[in-house]
Formats: sequence, C-alpha cells, structure tokens
Amino acid sequence: MKILMVNKFLYPKGGAETYFLKIGNYLQEHGHQVEYFGMYDEKNTMKNNANQYTSNVDFHNAGMEKILYPFKIIYSKEAKEKIKKVIEDFKPDIIHMNNINFQLTPSIIDVAYKMNVPIVQTVHDYQMICPNHLLFNPNTNEICEKCVNGSKWNCTKGNCIHGSKLKSMIGSVEGVLYTKYKKEYQKVSKFICPSYFLENKLLKASDIYKGKTIAIHNFIELKPLNSYTKDDYVLFFGRLSEEKGLKIFLECCKELKNIKFKVAGTGPLEDICKGIENLEFMGFKTGIELEELIAKAKFSVYPSIWYENCPLSILESESLGTPVITVKNGGMMELVEDNETGILIEDINKENLKKAIVNLYENDSLIENMSKNCIAKRDKMISLDQYCKELLDIYIEVIKGVKQ
Repeated sequence: MKILMVNKFLYPKGGAETYFLKIGNYLQEHGHQVEYFGMYDEKNTMKNNANQYTSNVDFHNAGMEKILYPFKIIYSKEAKEKIKKVIEDFKPDIIHMNNINFQLTPSIIDVAYKMNVPIVQTVHDYQMICPNHLLFNPNTNEICEKCVNGSKWNCTKGNCIHGSKLKSMIGSVEGVLYTKYKKEYQKVSKFICPSYFLENKLLKASDIYKGKTIAIHNFIELKPLNSYTKDDYVLFFGRLSEEKGLKIFLECCKELKNIKFKVAGTGPLEDICKGIENLEFMGFKTGIELEELIAKAKFSVYPSIWYENCPLSILESESLGTPVITVKNGGMMELVEDNETGILIEDINKENLKKAIVNLYENDSLIENMSKNCIAKRDKMISLDQYCKELLDIYIEVIKGVKQ
C-alpha cells in the first residue's frame, strides 16, 4: 500500500509528530511505501520523492502581525499546488492527515478529494470545533466551549490565540470558512480520535462527523520492566505550562514541606520550578534517565486543567508501575482506574490536589497495590504493532468505500 503522511512538521517536534513518524517507520518496515508532505525545515527527517514542501510559516512568531499575507494560513494556494505534485508523482492509495491547520490549511483536502484519493485524519486536538485547538482560554485559564456550538467569533472576542487580536481573528475566520462555507471536513472519510471524550465532542458539535469517527487510544512502546525500587518522591513530568496545572501543583509542593517532589520537563514555566526547598528540578529528561525517574517515583501527578486528549505521560507512568493522580475530565479519565491504578480528582484545585497527594503518599500499601495493577495493565495497553494493524484495516475499509 502507498501511504502519504501529511503533517505541518516533518521532524519529531511533539507528540503528534512522534505519533505519525513511528507509524510511518513501522509501515515501511512491513513492506508499505510511505512518503511525507509538510513544511520545509532544516530539521526535517522525512521527505517525498517529488521534493515538494511548503514554505516555513511560524504562527507563533511575534512578528506575525507584520506579515502582509495573513490569509495564507487560512487557505494556502502553495500547499494546494505542491501536494498536487506529490500526489501526481507518488500516486498514494490513501492520505493520512495529522496536524495541518494554519501552516498547510484544509486547502489540501480539496485537492486530494478532487483527485479521488481517500483521506483519514487523526484528530490530535480540538481544532475542528475550537479555533485555538484547546477548548481552553489561556487568558482566563479556564475551560471554554463557546465556539463549539456557538459563533467562532468568540475566539476573536476572547483573544484566545496567543493573546493576539489578529491571530484570534484569523482563527475565527478559518473556523467559519471551513465549517460553515467550504465544508472541507465533509470530504474526509474517517476521523481517528485518541479518546472517546474527543470523539463525543465532535459528534455533539456537528452531524458531519456522524458515522465517520473511531476512537482508539494512542499506542505505547512498552519498556522492559527492570527491578526498580520505589524511592521517596512524587513526580511531575512533561510540558511545563499553565494548562498542565503546573502552578497548582507547585502551590501544593510549597505547602507539603514534608514530601519530596521532583519535576522533569521543559516549557514556558520552567523558571518557577526552581528555588523550592522540597522540590528538585531535573530539567528535560529522555530515554533511560526518564524511565528510571518515572519507575522509582511513589506516584506521578498529572493535574491538567484543560481537556487532555490521550496524554502519553499517563500511559508511560502506568506502564512502569507508577500510579497516577490526575483529573476526572477529558481523555485523562479514560486512562486511569480510580483507586486501582491511580486517583481521579473531580475538580482540580489546590485543596483537592493537596488532599489526594497526602492521602496517597501516606498509604504505602495502597501505592504497592496500585503499582501491581499498573503492571498488570501493560497487557491491555495498545502496542505500536496492534495499532498499525488496526490502522491498516481502517485504510482498507476507507479505500474500498471510495472505490465503490
């Protein structure tokens, strides 16, 4: 089978990129032909034989307001023309889209549809129902669903994209254009959702997704279980940002002076993780260092205040026998069994999180039982092999549907 993977970044920048690059490598190793389309970047690790990529557009750039062609990130003629050349050269059986908005734009959907190439899309966030992709207002630090069934202009009113009126306006225009007028997403054959929560949000938002969604939790590449001994600390690891609930976590750390905490990761709030007496800031960790850090923790804490989709951090923690305290919302509640593999907090705030941390920290027997349950759960976790086999079934089903 010939598969064209599409994503704005073609190097391991984040979770979405790691996801599709691992899938692409697996499919190639198992006899399929895979090419990639996205933005040009010196860091790119994947390519297409036609050597066609869009110009690099950084939507996070502070100089965005000075760009003379802001509507390029709403409808990219360049992306449309270049993916056409890739399709003509590669002749894919199917296109698997990932993150395309702002840099590639849904203009590429129209090209593939007209060329009769079926499309599936993995929905990594809430971009099709929320202009800032998060269902979260970063200015108020609150969950926000105003645009889901209401006007996409709520994004502009709330300056929801990077606090910028212009960027938020562009996001609103893009949302209105593709959901109300051009209806590009109706041309996608299947939407793969990494959580049932996200799938339900799509189905409630619009009838265009009815019968086109499938929920599959993300895969995890299981590490061999080494004989790690639990150490006396509580761990937070991942992106160090507001929506991850880091500030609430740090407030708890400061008040629970008898508990040792460790934080690993990088992000905009990195500096506030330093200088806390009972907290050791570990910086960015990967590989065996991160594995050991997770496995030795009494438990990890994942207190996100936004609707996380399918956070790999929770799966990584459980797979190494480390229980997780997290929040009963979004896709997080689908990954943790309350009082069995961790604790689910109903409402995330400092007092509730602090209470959960103390109760679990002081109960070694419960931690031991939870750890055993986490390890037993490894057999139920989705491997890359299982995931790709199911993905190939989806591809075949979609291709047959288009050819009929």
